[in-house]
Amino acid sequence: MKYEKMIDHTYLKPEGTEKEIDKLIQEAKEFGFGAICINSSWIKHAKEKLKNTDIKIVSVVGFPLGACISQAKIQETKLAIDHGADEIDMVINIGRFKDGQYDYVLNEIKKIKAECGNKVLKVIIETALLKDWEIEKATEIVLASGADFIKTSTGFSYRGAEPKDIEIFNKVIGDKNLSIKAAGGIKSMDDIEKYVAMGVKRFGTSSSVAIFTNKKVDNKSY
Repeated sequence: MKYEKMIDHTYLKPEGTEKEIDKLIQEAKEFGFGAICINSSWIKHAKEKLKNTDIKIVSVVGFPLGACISQAKIQETKLAIDHGADEIDMVINIGRFKDGQYDYVLNEIKKIKAECGNKVLKVIIETALLKDWEIEKATEIVLASGADFIKTSTGFSYRGAEPKDIEIFNKVIGDKNLSIKAAGGIKSMDDIEKYVAMGVKRFGTSSSVAIFTNKKVDNKSY
């Protein structure tokens, strides 16, 4: 296979225990996935377990709602990086965005990007909750923020990535420097190949092992 390094092997359920995180880490090692995506409280643990590997640690910030105080997101970003995170996946403040408070959303992303320094920042806009024109506007904001990726979904809303989302991203991005991460609802190799053909560079999924072993995927998984 040629897509393993594009996978952010994900476990973000609130009930996740050390056992689930260790299983995630072991699977990432076994299959050669590019990264694991976890909640920030598990970073130190994962860092120790992943030493002497090239598997990156992705931490979510302001997850899954994005509605907390900006300073809390900024501080979580700082602590996540201090604890060993290689990349940050933040959730925008969707309510502020829907209110038309675009400067608020843009400035929050910029501050978090500044806290990231040379670490990769991916911005989750939760496309399920946005109309097409809002997805377009959100893409413009992420593009202006200096973030590295725009990401479709948390995986916690009623749907995840859809081809239409990627088409809108591509329309706005054009030849500018912003990569795309598809997340939520990535259940098969067909999904991965379809999105790669559309220009997607990274995938967030908890179904990674099932996808790469051609097993049936639990529809309730991220």
